[in-house]
Amino acid sequence: MGAVACAVALADKLETLVGIYGIGQIPTGDKDPFGLRRHALGVLRILIETPLDLSLPALLKATADNFPKGTLDAMVATDVESFMLDRLRGYLRERSFEVSHIEAVLAVLDGRMHEVVPRLQAVRSFATLEAAKDLAAANKRVQNIMRKNHEELGAAMANAVFDPALMADEAERNLHQSLMDITPFVQGYFNRGEYGQNLKALVTLKPFIDDFFDQVMVMAEDRKLRINRALLLKQLGNLMNQVADISKLAA
Repeated sequence: MGAVACAVALADKLETLVGIYGIGQIPTGDKDPFGLRRHALGVLRILIETPLDLSLPALLKATADNFPKGTLDAMVATDVESFMLDRLRGYLRERSFEVSHIEAVLAVLDGRMHEVVPRLQAVRSFATLEAAKDLAAANKRVQNIMRKNHEELGAAMANAVFDPALMADEAERNLHQSLMDITPFVQGYFNRGEYGQNLKALVTLKPFIDDFFDQVMVMAEDRKLRINRALLLKQLGNLMNQVADISKLAA
């Protein structure tokens, strides 16, 4: 499909989706008189299979903004996006991608539909590695620690800045150094769309992560130490979750 044909098809399908959904004509059960499911899948296939570097949330917002003010429900763009993501899950399952892999990618995709299949292929390959399960479990642990610290420390955690001088344990210094060493490579792979290489590079972090959790008390009584260690884990989590939220691969 040529560029003009893609643009016309997207405009037509998006206008139908947002307009009809926005006046409350939402498909229920087997009833879909306006073919909104078909239109949603059509938009997704154009974005994914062409592929087109366009943000789905931005497209939906632009479409909704083109309607006269007050015509549509105020949340229509968000609601249609959720509706379309459900169609996307079905489309990807039909292409034999695993549910956990799909959810891992969608958690961080941020509407970039053209990246979904390459990222899923990378996750599928990563999941076959011997270290994958351990890294996924470590990532899940990191997220749980971050959540607990934010809940208990609130603004003190949110406003804190990592201070290398506060590292008191060799294992945390080693983890920090390993992150500094690998970050340029991992970031470069991600920026170039080399998602498989991005994920495979994380395997080199495993011994440092293992030593950290074996030897370092993250939830230390010393509040400054606790926050600083949590922020180190935040750096780790951010690096590990660029392509997909690999914690969702943990059993």
